[in-house]
Amino acid sequence: MSMLTPPGMGGEYRITGDKYPRMRRPNGRRRIVLAAVAALAAFGLIGWGTLQLIDVFTGGDEASAAAGADDCARQPERKTAAKKAAPLPEPRRITVNVFNATPRKGLAEETATDLKKRGFTVAKFDNATKAYDKKVKGPGIVLGPRSALDTALPVLATQLTGAEKRTDGRKGDTVDLILGAGFKGLTKEKDAAKALAALAKPSPAPSGPSSDDGKNC
Repeated sequence: MSMLTPPGMGGEYRITGDKYPRMRRPNGRRRIVLAAVAALAAFGLIGWGTLQLIDVFTGGDEASAAAGADDCARQPERKTAAKKAAPLPEPRRITVNVFNATPRKGLAEETATDLKKRGFTVAKFDNATKAYDKKVKGPGIVLGPRSALDTALPVLATQLTGAEKRTDGRKGDTVDLILGAGFKGLTKEKDAAKALAALAKPSPAPSGPSSDDGKNC
C-alpha cells in the first residue's frame, strides 16, 4: 500500500502521476505594458494641446500678414480700376465716321442721321474700305485710337448692341462705326440710354486698408 493511500482504503485507491495543481503568480508584464501605453497617450495629448495653444496665439499675426500681402498685391488692380473710372465723354463730344461694309445702299447715311439725332457729331459717312468691305459678319465694329478704348468707343458701342471694339494706330480722337452683315439697326434709344447710364455709373471707392494707397506695402 502506498504511503499516500489513506488508512482503511484497502489499497484500492491510489494517487498516481507526477502532475499537481499549481497557483500562477500575477503577470507583471501586462501591467507594465498598459502603463507605458497610457503614458504615451498622455504625452501625445499634452503635445497636441501645446501646439494648439501656439497656433492660437500666433495664427492671428500670420493671418494679418497674409491679408496685408494680398491687399498690397491688389494695389495695381485698384489703381487701374480708378483710372478706368474717369468721366466718359458726352455723345456730342464724340466725332464719328459711319462706314457701310454691307451691299445694302444708303445704310451709312441713314445710320449717320440717326446718330446725329442722338447727339453724336458725325464727320462723314461712306462705304467701308477694302479692308472691311463685306468682311464684317457681326452687327458692326467701333474702331478708334487706343486712347479711346475706355472712353469714346464704349460710349459709341452703347448705340449698337453686339458691336466689337477695336483700336488702331490713328492720330486724333475721331472714331469709326463700321456696319456689318448682322446690322439690323441701332439699339433702341430707350435701351441705349439705359446702357449709357450704366456705363457712366461710377464704381464704388475701394474700402479697407487699401485707402492708404499702399503706403504700408
